[in-house]
Amino acid sequence: MDIATILGIVSGLTLVAMAILGNGEITTFIDVPSLMIVVGGTGAAIFVNFAMKEVFSVMTVVKKVFTDDVSSGIDTIEIFEELAKRSRREGILAIDKYLSKVEDDYMKAGLEMAVDGTEPETIREVMESELTYLMERHKKGQQIFNALGMYAPAFGMIGTLIGLINMLKGLEDPTSIGEGMSVALITTFYGAFLANLLFLPIAGKLKIRSDQEVIHKELVIEGVLAIQMGEHPKNLVRKLLNFLPPKVRRQYLMEDKAGEQEE
Repeated sequence: MDIATILGIVSGLTLVAMAILGNGEITTFIDVPSLMIVVGGTGAAIFVNFAMKEVFSVMTVVKKVFTDDVSSGIDTIEIFEELAKRSRREGILAIDKYLSKVEDDYMKAGLEMAVDGTEPETIREVMESELTYLMERHKKGQQIFNALGMYAPAFGMIGTLIGLINMLKGLEDPTSIGEGMSVALITTFYGAFLANLLFLPIAGKLKIRSDQEVIHKELVIEGVLAIQMGEHPKNLVRKLLNFLPPKVRRQYLMEDKAGEQEE
């Protein structure tokens, strides 16, 4: 579970609610027709802009916003180090019986090709092709939420214009202008609120998750090719550590050095 996402949404809702209750009543900001214009109009525009299967498939992508299951890379490097040791000691075919313990399907597929003796160029081509399609799927999810963030305020303005038109029709009653203006502005509030607290931040988080997953899979590609080439485990680790943030890299090296001293 990604606490940051949950905390951000809850904090945003709480602060807005406190601001509303501090200067008025919550019921003043509840208007079903305005909400229908923003939500319904935004949804309609999304279906016009994207294929239906793309819109529904994005629900499988959005769960990444609320989960923090992207590997730090340390576990993956340790697996490759262990496999490299076995490969150099017993031969690359010896790691075949350990593949069932590998939970990462992407890594397992690459290692299976390496064990089967597939050419390195072919392995890289196959794995990078899968990575390219993964990036395209993630990019589509980001595009949809960016579009939601763009359409929601626009339909908020449309709702406001509708409210202002209706208000101007009743100018013969000056006492109704204030109430009519407040109702007209609610749709703008709905559009801006949804865009800036949900849609655009979700698009941003999806991009971050996508970038993290791409880096991890690039690490896996290099690890698989290093195993096939029979690289020394220490050299393999040094190469793969370059994919990790400096802080994580230093922590790993310190722990590894401490473990060697204990031995």
